[in-house]
Amino acid sequence: MTKAREIMTPGAECIGADASVLQAAQKMTELGVGALPICGTDNKLKGMLTDRDIVVKVLGAGRDPSSCSAGELAQGEAVTIGADDDAEEILRTMSEHKVRRLPVIDGHDLVGIVAQADVARSLSDPEVGDLLQALSGD
Repeated sequence: MTKAREIMTPGAECIGADASVLQAAQKMTELGVGALPICGTDNKLKGMLTDRDIVVKVLGAGRDPSSCSAGELAQGEAVTIGADDDAEEILRTMSEHKVRRLPVIDGHDLVGIVAQADVARSLSDPEVGDLLQALSGD
């Protein structure tokens, strides 16, 4: 069965929890991504920051992105997947937590991200359809 490490996008870069949301947005632009893992000073994953979080929770709320930290937007415990977890576990985790991106962890190290698009490219149509239905809430 397909493993997370086989379908993930490797080399995910973190944004520090102390970095400003503005710096995070600039890094997203530079990397051409819509989400960044948030890492603490202990190098542990604190959560994910998405472009939607920036728009809704910062800009839409009238907050200044240069004075708001990425860590302020990390909510609860980060949902992750192990590098050797199989596709069934990826689908279950994405569906259960209603997330479109999963940081991939090998031991304690962030090694990549599995996004909904990675799943769509790698798995069968019925599996992808089930995931899309679960994420859309229908």
